[in-house]
Amino acid sequence: MKITIIGTGNIGSAIARGLVKGNVLNASQITCTDLKKENLDKLKLYNKDYNVHQNNVEAIRNSDLIIIAVKPWMVEKTINQIKESMDYGKQIFISIAAGVGFDKLSDYLSKTDSDTKAPVLPAMFRVIPNIAIEVQSSLSFVASLHASAKQEKLVLSVFNALGTALLIDENLMTAGTALASSGIAFALRYIRAATEGGVEMGFYPNQAQEIVVKTVKGAVDLLIANGTNPEAEIDRVTTPGGITIKGLNKMEEEGFSSSIIKGLKASK
Repeated sequence: MKITIIGTGNIGSAIARGLVKGNVLNASQITCTDLKKENLDKLKLYNKDYNVHQNNVEAIRNSDLIIIAVKPWMVEKTINQIKESMDYGKQIFISIAAGVGFDKLSDYLSKTDSDTKAPVLPAMFRVIPNIAIEVQSSLSFVASLHASAKQEKLVLSVFNALGTALLIDENLMTAGTALASSGIAFALRYIRAATEGGVEMGFYPNQAQEIVVKTVKGAVDLLIANGTNPEAEIDRVTTPGGITIKGLNKMEEEGFSSSIIKGLKASK
């Protein structure tokens, strides 16, 4: 399998590195393009076997998957550069651009079949990862259009190598972005706040952060290992009249849960 990644900024380069780290592909099977030569130079420093281009049309030749990882406002221009050179019968199109739905992608990608004169489209996917993709821990949402079950399985396998990939309906993409992409920032904000609280209580900042990060990791590991609801694990920690329930009740009094829900809805 060969993959072309158009746009190798933070997410594009993370995908390229993650696929090699996870032994999904050799670097020689991945072609990367970018307007900034320095982004391509960084990839070559990471692994000299990446194929790099600044010509998108040349870059997609013989690729099985074409991943567009450019800014949303650059998607139409990028597609216009490559669509006449794409083989819709063989190549799968994947967009990482948030907010560019299948309706727009279909408009951008539509072209006329030379024999039937009918409009044609490729198998296409939208994928929304989060920044943890750079350490192969992304929760990536995947939606498909005009794709077979075999093609869906292939795309899911690529992004499962970069963390966990979930196939969802496109109408859940915005909610998924709030929960997982923006959600990472929300989790990090909790870690920052708890770290500041730790400093107020007497720990040095680096000690406080290490304590909070490992505590959060422990909570996550518990839920994954036990397959339980968070409240079930909370019940195991709280005792009647104890300090934990007092702390939780004070947080709820200050709007802890409601502010998180409101923040998620605002991100949607």
